[in-house]
Amino acid sequence: MLINTDVLIPMTDANQNFSKVVRLVDEQGAVVILKNNKPRYAVISFSEYDGFLEYQKSMNDKTAD
Repeated sequence: MLINTDVLIPMTDANQNFSKVVRLVDEQGAVVILKNNKPRYAVISFSEYDGFLEYQKSMNDKTAD
């Protein structure tokens, strides 16, 4: 998996400047928050999250058949 290094934010920076995280999500679509220099969390817009839930539901519906 390739991750754009422009969207990697250390946890301490995210805590101290969450508005920067939100701005990057608006500009880039997602932000990856690092904990102990390892990707730990992803922050995405609500519309992206909603799309993910729809995709997940459709995949669950296919496996139920």
